[in-house]
Amino acid sequence: MWHTIGHAWAIAYLQRTIETDRIAHATLLTGPAEIGKTHLALEFAAALQCRNEAERPCRVCRDCVETLAGAHADLLLVEPDGGRVKIDQVRQLQHELALRPHGGRRRVAIVTAFETTTPEAANAILKLLEEPPAHAVLLLTALDPGLLLPTIVSRCRLLPLQPVAAHEIAEALIRRYQVEPERAQEIAQLSAGRVGWAIRACQDPSLLAQSEADVQTLLELMPQGPAARLYAAEELAKRPDVRPAVFSWQIVWRDIMLLAAGCQEGFIVNQRQLPALRRLAESVGLERARVAAARAQEAVGQIAQNVNPRLVLETMLLSWPHSGSKALSEQT
Repeated sequence: MWHTIGHAWAIAYLQRTIETDRIAHATLLTGPAEIGKTHLALEFAAALQCRNEAERPCRVCRDCVETLAGAHADLLLVEPDGGRVKIDQVRQLQHELALRPHGGRRRVAIVTAFETTTPEAANAILKLLEEPPAHAVLLLTALDPGLLLPTIVSRCRLLPLQPVAAHEIAEALIRRYQVEPERAQEIAQLSAGRVGWAIRACQDPSLLAQSEADVQTLLELMPQGPAARLYAAEELAKRPDVRPAVFSWQIVWRDIMLLAAGCQEGFIVNQRQLPALRRLAESVGLERARVAAARAQEAVGQIAQNVNPRLVLETMLLSWPHSGSKALSEQT
């Protein structure tokens, strides 16, 4: 029984590969942060190890329970160390995958945030993909295949995951986490398809407050000149992880694009800032909003690859259009 929220097509595909025994040696799951890539990879790993032929994963057998908990002897989980996946981690992975399974059906390795690999680590993974052990399955997650070596992408079965629909997230929050329907709808809308963020937000109200503050920061910066934007970049770069803020700005620019294009306001994520966003859309127009959204998307990828956050933020903020003070003279 799969518990992944959304991604029904990917689940059906992975289930079919198990049923037909056509499991790829390497699968690459891509998509924005917190949309469920690692969770889906863990569930697939559990299904690969599950002993229940009638339903895999069954979630009750020992192999399923241990795999989903990340504690199975034949599960290898590699996560960034200090922001990067490093060569020593990959060498250890190569050694472990060469061993026969301890008791499971296969040796399964999950490497998360693969876009953060060092060049040496990426080349080591490439060698592993070129000559994979027969009993091993490698699952990689990354923001975007364009951030990886083409030779690595070409050797993987690609599963491009998309943000999950708001109604699916809201239904899951209500059913699984007993969130009040109105609050579940608001969180789901603000999540912009990020299931992981939505689950954390229903447990930690500060995430909602931070998201709203990040949107307000963007609105306040739009009438400002280069000096104010450079100062803002310097201050924002001090945050332990600035990626959530940049992602929030990417969603704001998407909202502005929709408004500039005349789309229905029901599609807007940041409903509380709707009047200010409407004025901003009138000020900057569709094309400049599109370019700004693209710059924000590029910044997310660059920060994920450990490019200096301050330089990334400075470049992005200076590229944004100037709205003029009139556009945002009234805030709500």
